[in-house]
Amino acid sequence: MARFIMYILFFVIINAVALMQFTAAQTVHVVGDDLGWIVPQNGATAYSNWAASKRFLVGDILVFNFTTNEHDVLQVPKASFDECSDDNPIGNMLINGPANVTLNSTGKQYYICTIGRHCELGQRLAITVSATSSSPLPAPSPTTPTTPSPTSNDCTPAPTSGPTAGSIPAPDATPNSSSSLSALATLLLSMFPIFMGLIF
Repeated sequence: MARFIMYILFFVIINAVALMQFTAAQTVHVVGDDLGWIVPQNGATAYSNWAASKRFLVGDILVFNFTTNEHDVLQVPKASFDECSDDNPIGNMLINGPANVTLNSTGKQYYICTIGRHCELGQRLAITVSATSSSPLPAPSPTTPTTPSPTSNDCTPAPTSGPTAGSIPAPDATPNSSSSLSALATLLLSMFPIFMGLIF
């Protein structure tokens, strides 16, 4: 009987360590960080520069932090991204902010705001999603900066105020927590012999 309990305990500890490692792999990325999801004042480079320093993995979460009825988020294919068109959408448009998107597949992914000329003014994001963290950081996606017509009045950049990263409902995963989880996993594994000693 004691040997059976030992096997069950060992199985539980190994599964707990594996679960912690899976949870550690999930990262929450607040798109644009403090900028949020708005029409950026410096055009398309704002989001391409933000994405260039990030590593996006399957299972990670993108948080588009915007005010409902002022912006939206739509995933589109590259051709639609390049044209700032909502043709051939991938999935549903997200109209309530802040909006969370879980990255479910690898490869290039493209997101735009479809309101007015927001996309043409730079409110668009291109990322590359990898399967593992050992993949190298992708090269930054080239963006074609567009200059709005000075007489155009169908859209002005949104103010930089609005929701901030602190007002985002926190997903279940803690970003960049792999070191603390590794320490916990090590602690659990080191406690295993103590548990075994108590059984016998």
